[in-house]
This record gives sequence, C-alpha cells and structure tokens, in this order.
Amino acid sequence: MSILEIKNLSHIYDSKPLFVNANLTVSGGEHSGIVGLNGAGKSTFIKILSGEVLQDEGEVKWLGGITRGYLDQHADIDRSLTVMQYLRSSFDELIRLNERMEDCYKQMESAPPDELDRLIEKSNRMLDTLTQGGFFEMDSTIKKVAGGLGVGSFGYDTPIEQLSGGGRAKLMLTKLLLTKPDIMLLDEPTNFLDIEHIEWLADFLNSTKSAFLVISHDIDFLDKVCKNIINIENGEIKKYSGNYSQFVSQREQNAKQYEEAYLRQQREIERMTEYIERNKARAATAGMANSRKKMLDRMEVLRKPTVIYDAEFSFPYVDLHTKDMLVLKSLEVGYGTPILPPISLAMGSETRLWLRGTNGIGKTTVIKTLLGHIPRLGGSATVHPACKIAYLEQDLFFDDRDELPSSYLARKFPRLNQKEIRAVLARVGLKNELATKQIGTLSGGEQVRLKLAALMNVPSNLLILDEPTNHLDVRAKENLKKALNEYKGAILLVSHEKDFASSICTQIFDVK
Repeated sequence: MSILEIKNLSHIYDSKPLFVNANLTVSGGEHSGIVGLNGAGKSTFIKILSGEVLQDEGEVKWLGGITRGYLDQHADIDRSLTVMQYLRSSFDELIRLNERMEDCYKQMESAPPDELDRLIEKSNRMLDTLTQGGFFEMDSTIKKVAGGLGVGSFGYDTPIEQLSGGGRAKLMLTKLLLTKPDIMLLDEPTNFLDIEHIEWLADFLNSTKSAFLVISHDIDFLDKVCKNIINIENGEIKKYSGNYSQFVSQREQNAKQYEEAYLRQQREIERMTEYIERNKARAATAGMANSRKKMLDRMEVLRKPTVIYDAEFSFPYVDLHTKDMLVLKSLEVGYGTPILPPISLAMGSETRLWLRGTNGIGKTTVIKTLLGHIPRLGGSATVHPACKIAYLEQDLFFDDRDELPSSYLARKFPRLNQKEIRAVLARVGLKNELATKQIGTLSGGEQVRLKLAALMNVPSNLLILDEPTNHLDVRAKENLKKALNEYKGAILLVSHEKDFASSICTQIFDVK
C-alpha cells in the first residue's frame, strides 16, 4: 500500500530549480536511500516531506493516519532536560495513558456497582494498550536502543546542555527510533556514529517494519540497509530497485542515455530554429516556418544534464624527518576533570595514525588539547620545533556565514589574488555559481570542500583531520583518499568510516 504519493513536485532554491514536475511513490515498510550530488536537493526534499519546507508546486500526499519521524541534525532540543528525561518523552502518550488508568483505579475505590463495571472495563482496555505499547519495559527498551547507539555512555542523568553537537544528534536519533513512527526521514544518521554503532543501526533498520528514507554518503551502510535507491538528478526524483551498488550500474547507463537524448534534442532545436529564421520572411515558406515554430513551442525541452564538479585535493608538504614529530606522555584531557585515562603515544614524520574510539568519548578533546586549544590537565604534549600542522576540525564553523567562498579564502590568505583563489575553488569543485554563493547556503559537502580548499594552502608535515569525510559525496571522498595517500607527511586521522581510515592509516590508537 502506498503511504506517500508525490505528484508534479517543483521547487526552486536559491534561484536553482531542484525539482521540476517530479513524481514518486513510497510504499509501507519500504527501505530506501536518497542519493544525489552535493546541492542536488536531498536535504530540501526531506524537509519538504517533513513539512518544514513548503514546495513551490505539486502535491505531497500522505496516507491518512501515518506517523512520521524526522531526524534533523541541526534542530535544537530542550537542553535543560537530562538524557533519560528526553528519551522517556518518546513514551509521553503511554505515560499519560498510564496516569489516566491510575485515575480510574482511584475512582474504583468509591464507585457504585454499575459505575465500577464500566471503570474496570475501561482500565482493562488501557492496560492492554500499555502492555502492547511496551510501557512496562520502557526503561529497558530505552537502555537497549541508547546502548546500541552509544548514548548510554553519556550517563542517563547527564543534562543535555553538557553534550556535544554530535552527542545531541545521537540522542535525537535514539528518540526517533524509540518512537517507532510509520516512516522515518533520516538525514545523515551515521555522521556522528562510530563503527560499532553504525553496525547496530544497520541491524536495527533491517529489522524494523517501519518505512524509512535515509540520506547517507556511506556506501557500505546504504548497501546494507536499502532495498531501493531514490536518485535526485536533473530535476527528477527517480527510484531504482536494489541497493547502492546495483543503482550505480543502472544510473550510469541511464545517465549516458539521457545525455545522448539531450544532445539529439539540442541538435533538433538548433536545426528547427535555423529553418524558422531562414524561412519566416518569405511568403512561400512562411506557413511552414510558422508550423515549425508551433512544434518547437510544444516541445518538452530536456534539462541540461547535471554538471558533476569533481574535487581534486592536494596538500603541500614541508620536508621533515624525525622519530619525534609528536609525543604525548601521560596526557590528561578534559574540562576541569580528566575524561580519559592518561594518554601516551608517539608519532614520527611518516606515521599515519587512526585515532579510533566511540563517539563522544573525547577524541576531539585529545586533538584540541595537543594543539593547545584546550589547556592540558596533566602530562605533556611535545611537538617537534620544525613540525608544521594543518588541522581540519569536525565542526563546520565559519565566522561569517554570509561571506562568499572567495572572500573567505582572500581573508585567510591575503597573498592570493582573485585568479588564484578562483583556481583553488575550482579544484575542489566550487566553481561557477557555487563560488558566488553565501557560505551559509552551501550544502554540508560544499562547506567541507571549502575547508579543505583552505587546507590546501597551508604547507605542512602533519595533517590532523577530524572526521574529514562527513558530508562528502562518494567521488569527493575517493579523491580525498587519493590525496592523503599521496601526501608525504604524517597523518593523525579521526574517522568513523572503517574502509576510509584503514586505506590510509597504518597504525591504530584506541581511545578508551
């Protein structure tokens, strides 16, 4: 049974048509991935389905009574609540029902016989609903899901205000899974999850009877959980049967056919236009020219195929050979109180180290401490005097989100002229209209590309990268992997993507 029907959906964002008369049907229990190039409109599409954004034209029709859950990583939540208070709110409806049942029991104490029978019947119906809804196993269910996603390690009495942005995102995902809506709209749910938590989420999604639409750049994850792929491209929303790997081969063939059809049509339009211009002024041929003009006006013109701006990365290297590039001895990190046991490790000039650990455990805190951004609580962090560090932080923070990418680079690197800046932006795939958009209107992947473009102008012999693949599309991720493997210096990498990290790093340090 169809639970969602989309008819003739059209929407323009920032003067760019994302969808043009697009159509889609989603059935109950369907497990689908949403893919497309950066800026294609994936997140906008999810927001339209959630009701957060109103489409310009067309119809989005949900089956009556369908419950929806939407994971928006940028949403805020009541930070005054504790972790458990927030998660228990998933059961608010059952909690209120239990209160009404308790009120029934109190009324039974003084009710006359005929009223007593009615109250007993009513309370029994409530009890059945509570039992079927899992009310009496509420806390154990919460801890099972929270444990699977790593939320349990935060501490259930911890105020939400003490959690990081990634921690809050995991908390919102946990609550969404607990609510068990008929359909889940998931925007990059794996971004803040570690390997074991991604595997747990994949198992959960494979076993759920709920339908879901998930945006993810994690190919392995999409292959594991999706039975359909919804591709957003050329203004169309098209569904493919099968997982991501099966979609790729189908899509390449379709893309080639579309491009050939577009070029044929363009040649036909050009030929007809020339004929009209050549014959419209002559009385003998004006009628035929006018007929061709009507044919041309009625023609449904194909959109120009989406231009894929590939990213090319490279990181300038400053020569340095040493066994003591970075040495940590009993380093204690935290905010007032150590959050980890003392850390000791050493990196040489050729070390490629994967800093691995569950999300929220403190990997970013370790990096910020050794960089001196956070004062250390004990021990030492010694960096070689000739070590030059280039650092990519996990958070997509910009001082001015209204600034243009070119202005951002010009401010950070005043020696670069506009031609050089445009060349750098073009290399990472931020060219033409993308180079003149405000940073705040760029997609997450485009903002990461801008951060990497800045890094490409920082000569270094130690790259410190905190979750560099977050938001990057598949092709950009592959090109980043290539650039890091060609880099001659040391690398300290934090990543939740096992395949990416293991293809670059030769050593692992587990943060526990």
